[in-house]
Amino acid sequence: MEWQPIHKSLAALQVSPNLVDYVQSCRTFDWAQVHRALTGLPDGQGLNIAYEAVDRHASGPRRNHLALRWLGKEGEVRDFTYASLAEQSNRFANVLCTLGVNKGDRIFVLASRIPELYIAVLGTLKQVCVLCPLFSAFGPGPIEQRLALGDGRVLVTTERLFQQRKIAEMRARLPTLEYVLLTDVPAHLDSSVLSLPQLMAAASPQFTIPPTAPEENALLHFTSGTTGKPKGALHVHQAVLFHYMSAHYALDLHPDDVFWCTADPGWVTGTSYGISAPLCHGVTLIVDEAEFDAARWYQILEEQQVTVWYTAPTAIRRLMRMDLEPRQQYDLSHLRFIASVGEPLNPEAVNWGVNRLHLPIHDNWWQTETGGIMIANYAAMEIRPGSMGRPLPGIEARIVELLENGHVRVVDSPTVEGHLALRPGWPSMFRGYWHDEERYARCFVDGWYISGDLARQDEEGYFWFVGRADDIIKTAGHMVGPFEVESALLTHPAVAEAGVIGVPDPVIGEVVKAFVSLKPAFQPSETLRLELIGWGRARLGSAVAPKLIEFQDNLPKTRSGKIMRRLLKARELGLPEGDLSTLERSAEEAESGATDAARSVLP
Repeated sequence: MEWQPIHKSLAALQVSPNLVDYVQSCRTFDWAQVHRALTGLPDGQGLNIAYEAVDRHASGPRRNHLALRWLGKEGEVRDFTYASLAEQSNRFANVLCTLGVNKGDRIFVLASRIPELYIAVLGTLKQVCVLCPLFSAFGPGPIEQRLALGDGRVLVTTERLFQQRKIAEMRARLPTLEYVLLTDVPAHLDSSVLSLPQLMAAASPQFTIPPTAPEENALLHFTSGTTGKPKGALHVHQAVLFHYMSAHYALDLHPDDVFWCTADPGWVTGTSYGISAPLCHGVTLIVDEAEFDAARWYQILEEQQVTVWYTAPTAIRRLMRMDLEPRQQYDLSHLRFIASVGEPLNPEAVNWGVNRLHLPIHDNWWQTETGGIMIANYAAMEIRPGSMGRPLPGIEARIVELLENGHVRVVDSPTVEGHLALRPGWPSMFRGYWHDEERYARCFVDGWYISGDLARQDEEGYFWFVGRADDIIKTAGHMVGPFEVESALLTHPAVAEAGVIGVPDPVIGEVVKAFVSLKPAFQPSETLRLELIGWGRARLGSAVAPKLIEFQDNLPKTRSGKIMRRLLKARELGLPEGDLSTLERSAEEAESGATDAARSVLP
């Protein structure tokens, strides 16, 4: 199905966008301008993420501006101005100093979205230690694996997670882990399992950030591989330049915005755009402790007067399944910009935003390795539903062909599918895989970072996602991208979600098979299965459309919202399932600390 472009009128926008003339902005872009927008440490002592995010505001006119509002799942509210956030993060940095924690040591954080997590993140960066965030729903296995891979020295967590995830038992196998700091106990348990409140109360609220070189290690994000151990992508303090710039252009942040990023800090989006970027802009950041609930989310948008909302396709598809008329039931008049990331946003979801929220949803593309948004749809720019948009100023993105001789050839013809590649050099680019230099080197060919995603670029420079290189289906001589098939199925009124894989066939190579989750009003049936096959053929043609349809109540996803196609394929073919540590799990499984649950939790 062809979707019509969504045109915008500048006069109809609530504020003047930060990027109006895309071509001119790209032509005149200069990283020196971004440097000048930030201040750097006093006396030329370098560049530190936490200083740019908090301290420079705390010592200026935004000192008493609301920096972070925390909404507890039981109704509690805690507010932090930039001044109080600076003081609390100073205390945490001093706690690390008291424990003898040095520059470059890895500090792991395992907690739900509680204020102590955000304070620990900022304090860790102030002490120029390396922050390693973990999903609070990880079981003992994934936690121990990452602590071991990252040589963790300190773990910040809660008493409940300490007990449920059996941290005490694993410590004997983790020789580098010296301290566990518990955020919610009044007194130390022993000489190495310590009360963070007690330590914070004794710590000074004054702290001087030590000299921080821009290339000093700052963030270590573990990203799950298809097989084997997770990859630890390492980022440096200079990444703050890109966090600031990309939020300015791709999220259109302005000083008076109220910004809500729904991502968990255990995922790179939750740190780059759930902590660093919005605070660097001096805006008010909303943090919700609770998990997804449609009514609660709409209530937050209304009551907190959120202006910019950054969420995931999974959440949007959940909202699409609800029998709600958000603009009729809630006052969303303050909301002016919505963006999405995590996996490609299907055209149907973009248009749902226009019809139900009266705002288009702006898709963007990036990876853990890129550290920030590389390609985006912008506030003032036409949206082509299904497209990830155009590269940010300062980013060179191209479609390349990987040649058999180990080199690449840049594809000059538009609409030709190939590997999405980026020219290295942007500030938030990862600087390595922890303890795996060989794997890191393989990511770069002939001066290009090869993303592992397949895409195409149209005549106007918009990029269109095709699929992961290892997801592409080869059927009867055709190369089929799962995303295209999933998007077509999602236009059917019964379909809530779809995941598409290739199943081996002795005649045509692979058969396209779709796993479909239905909306609550529909039930699986042979009639509906045949209807969906016909629906696909009418929109995609018989060569591309799925020939097999299987109904599933829940499709397996990562906690960041990506449908795990490789897990669907592994289960279909009886193959090893690989690393399941990022698989989204039910609340019951999270409470019990189950390690590798193999089922999804979406309704």
